[in-house]
Amino acid sequence: MKTFQHVNNLWKEAEAAKLKGVDRLVYRSNKLGSDQRITNTGGGNTSSKIMEKDPLTGESVEVLWVKGSGGDLRTSARENFSSLYQTKLIGLQKSYAARKDKGLKSQAEDDMVGAYNHTTFNLNPRASSIDTPLHSFIPAKFVDHMHPNAVISIAASKNCQKLTKEIFGGAMDYVKWMRPGFELGLAMQDIVKKNPKSTGIMMGQHGFISWANDDKDCYLRTLEFIEQASQFIEAKYQAKGGDAKAFGGQKYQTLTEEARHQTLAAILPWLRGQVSQQKRFIATVQDDEKILRFVNSKDAPRLAELGTSCPDHFLRTKIKPLYVAWNPQKEDAAALQKKLADGLGQYRRDYLAYYEKCKHADSPAVRDANPTVVLIPGLGMIAWGKDKSESRVTAEFYNCAVEVMRGAEAIDQYIALPQQEAFDIEYWLLEEAKLKRMPAEKELARQVVIVIGAGSGIGKETAHRLVKEGAHVVCVDLNEASAQATAKEIADKYGSGIGVAGTGISNCGLSVGLAANITDRASIRAMLDQVALAYGGFDSICVTAGIFVPTDTAGRIPDEKWALTFNINVTGSYLVADEAAKTWKQQGLRGNLVMTTSANAAVAKKGSLAYDTSKAAANHLVRELAIELAPLVRVNAVAPATVVQGSAMFPRDRVIGSLAKYEIPYTEKEPTESLVSKLAQFYADRTLTKSPITPADQAEAYFLLISQRLSKTVGQVITVDGGLHEAFLR
Repeated sequence: MKTFQHVNNLWKEAEAAKLKGVDRLVYRSNKLGSDQRITNTGGGNTSSKIMEKDPLTGESVEVLWVKGSGGDLRTSARENFSSLYQTKLIGLQKSYAARKDKGLKSQAEDDMVGAYNHTTFNLNPRASSIDTPLHSFIPAKFVDHMHPNAVISIAASKNCQKLTKEIFGGAMDYVKWMRPGFELGLAMQDIVKKNPKSTGIMMGQHGFISWANDDKDCYLRTLEFIEQASQFIEAKYQAKGGDAKAFGGQKYQTLTEEARHQTLAAILPWLRGQVSQQKRFIATVQDDEKILRFVNSKDAPRLAELGTSCPDHFLRTKIKPLYVAWNPQKEDAAALQKKLADGLGQYRRDYLAYYEKCKHADSPAVRDANPTVVLIPGLGMIAWGKDKSESRVTAEFYNCAVEVMRGAEAIDQYIALPQQEAFDIEYWLLEEAKLKRMPAEKELARQVVIVIGAGSGIGKETAHRLVKEGAHVVCVDLNEASAQATAKEIADKYGSGIGVAGTGISNCGLSVGLAANITDRASIRAMLDQVALAYGGFDSICVTAGIFVPTDTAGRIPDEKWALTFNINVTGSYLVADEAAKTWKQQGLRGNLVMTTSANAAVAKKGSLAYDTSKAAANHLVRELAIELAPLVRVNAVAPATVVQGSAMFPRDRVIGSLAKYEIPYTEKEPTESLVSKLAQFYADRTLTKSPITPADQAEAYFLLISQRLSKTVGQVITVDGGLHEAFLR
């Protein structure tokens, strides 16, 4: 098997030999997409021209199978590829020429995208990519279009055409920057006619395309081009001094990991509030060696201001990042916040000026003017997105941009895409239409919710309920293993996105499991700081943790157990609220605090003296905190009646004790599930609904109070007790 130094050859002949037709295209695509040095997440296209049986005529026809709009090569399956009649695609060239001759070139480009629907083979519903002509018009059976950092480094170099000839000879031709679409496909078709010996084309400031009449040869040829580019760049890079001289050499020193995390935890919630003025964003922090090498360098301000080159990059990272010239050795976090505030203001003004300068009469309205990438010397990079997955991909794309700049500066001089060209991609009407077709965001999208007590029972059920509605959930428990187990259940069920190297906890996905002791203020603050590093901040907190200590047979409870009950059931919620309030105020974003009290707060019962009185105190704590934290935070509570099923507060011995207390028949040999069911039904029979109360019932109430469905409900205790009339309001 052919080996490479800078890419992975993942092709296995024994695997490929078992496949035919489109399945071999999927195989090739997955292998290419599995190596981010070959193409970025969601980027690149692959295609195969395959003879198929026409479903109407039964004739053998040539069909172009090409990766459709959206999707990712690494994970693409058959349904991610569009299929089009090749002869009909070629026939569209006449229609395009007629429109172009009438001076409607730009409109003709857009019209052709709609025309692809009329060339669809076998009613395939997958929308075609704008890159379809690139694959159709190149007269080879198999085509790969990739975005490798090494090749884009050449494409984004000042002397790209000259370098392409020097590195690849006549094997790779060159086409200047053109917006992806029909005109670019025609230009490539013309290049192949004029230079039939070429097997690839360098696409100025974009990437490259290569082809062959055998799919394995096409795959290997793609790898060979990337390998050649990489070897050339690395030789030049080392000759110029390597890492020590990268980006003009080092200007700032990296802070220690502890200092980085302390500074980031202090600044991130405020920064999240600043960039979330229109819509909330989720952060990914990256502070690995490569990104620190860039942000600490002398050339970082210049290169950051130039912005990115490849369209795939800047659609995620915007026209440029925000670089903050903060000196980590001489300035503190307060100075950083001041520089960030000034930088954000200037960035917004620059973005609005860019829009006004480049907009057309029919351009979509200006989008959010806040940066999606923030670069800080000594600390690293903060990337923002609508969810954790998107912010991680944004970070990945800017990493690609940094590698492109490194390569381009090593071999020549980096140049960015002209602003007007960048604008025409960012505000392309077809891109706007694509955005509008996206499904509506879920009810709790863009929200980060901390669930304390998520290791079991009501807390665990609440965590699962909230993530179903789009929330990112921080699972917190005194038992860290239990918290992490719940977080893993969520990650396994809903997926966690694609990671990047960087700050450990920031590599989380939809959920993360953390430990915290809510009776210890320092433990709470440490947890909240970890949440800041993971997501940039948080929006709401559900406190479901609690403890029940029964009185002994003499009707007494030890003093230390009384104190512990109040520490967890009352003081713990206060400490959480008090520490969280600091972060809420930093962010300036509205949030929610939902506590757990109990129907027992209003019903005096024998045998639960400490528990009942602590819950009565918690009821009033809800009202006091509602006043203290208003108007920024809504404070409410959920008051369950006895929840037996799935509750950590009802281990087998307590269930047996309760059955004995209420003289409910049972045997010691009965399974725990049977004993729990008996006790749950006993409690249910005392209610008006006669139905056992479950953790899911409580989770629904937490969801309602976290959402905007009860947005005017404040300082209230919502009972979920099945209709326990003894607890009626009095």
